[in-house]
Amino acid sequence: MISQKSTRFTESVIRGMTQFCIRHNAINLSQGTPGFEPPEEVKRAAIDAIQNGYNQYSITWGAPRFRQAIAHKMATFNGIPTEPDRNVTVTCGSTEGMMSTMLAIINPGDEIVIFEPFYENYGPDTIISGAKPVYVPLRETRTPEGDYQFAYDSDELRNAFSQNTKAIVLNTPNNPLGKVFSRDELQEIAALCCEFDCLAVTDEIYEHMIYDERPHVSIGALPEMRDRTITISGLSKTYSITGWRLGYVVAPEYLANAIRKMHDFLTVGAPHPLQEAGVAALQLDPAYYRQLVERYDHRRKLLLELLTEAGFRCYVPEGAYYIMTDISAFGFPSDTEFAHWLVKEIGVGGVPGSSFYSHPELGRTKLRFMFSKDEETLREAGARLMRIREKI
Repeated sequence: MISQKSTRFTESVIRGMTQFCIRHNAINLSQGTPGFEPPEEVKRAAIDAIQNGYNQYSITWGAPRFRQAIAHKMATFNGIPTEPDRNVTVTCGSTEGMMSTMLAIINPGDEIVIFEPFYENYGPDTIISGAKPVYVPLRETRTPEGDYQFAYDSDELRNAFSQNTKAIVLNTPNNPLGKVFSRDELQEIAALCCEFDCLAVTDEIYEHMIYDERPHVSIGALPEMRDRTITISGLSKTYSITGWRLGYVVAPEYLANAIRKMHDFLTVGAPHPLQEAGVAALQLDPAYYRQLVERYDHRRKLLLELLTEAGFRCYVPEGAYYIMTDISAFGFPSDTEFAHWLVKEIGVGGVPGSSFYSHPELGRTKLRFMFSKDEETLREAGARLMRIREKI
């Protein structure tokens, strides 16, 4: 008696690994939950909002002050002119923002281009919305410095577009790889969107976590993409408030109207007092973002060193707070078997790489770890990982 759609995907592998870590008392380096408290002024603003009566529904698509703060941030940081009443929809996290967007733009037979490996939600999003996914691989390459990175092939990307293409989904910085799409890459993608008259849907939730002085470029800031880009982001990662479920979608008015209707009947609205506190978050001093990058960059380098010492081959992330690794050297038949063994025998959790691919076999030799933890926790994880060789 269940729907066919519900049989075509599993529960979240990432969140399942968190439960597995809890069950075995392992250090959880799987789910991307920041191990830090939100800024004190943001927490105080949430408490004040509750005390001051912001406890009933806000406007469905977002509290006015919060939408105004988002519009200002989009114009000044992302370079996208934004009107709070016409372009901004506040959602229950960027996850709901993506789902509302897909439901708003997809018709039967529409194709969606997705780079893989991809954040695991994108697969079920296409099934639920009825889209046909067309996957373009991000292939392993070597930089002049000898590091392993990922890039798409221009011919493969072009061949993925057709008269049925409705949109391309971009995640920059990318989860799970940490790839940051360059301006040149985005301009190439924009040219294809214009040629095939389709949309770009961008997930930019990690936009404030980019390393080595790389810039964050929003494809919606390109002049030719202003009317064909839907930009999705949120406050969860940047301000360590994943449990608040504050996301937003910025789109041209004709698209925003459709997205708002889907959002309204999916969730009605995001928590009102937390939206009011979101204003305080978006008004933090620029020094907060510099310190954020410094904190995460330190942990990125630390976990890269610890994983390498333990025998993992690491892909150096350019952004976000994940490290994808190659586990071939450990000799396990699959990533899932290794991930479960690692939790039970070593006491450290990661995410099987196969969960990020349309064809699971492509990720059988990969495991993703996150480094949004305090330094003591990461060092303890590193000490445990050093025991792998003793046990296999």
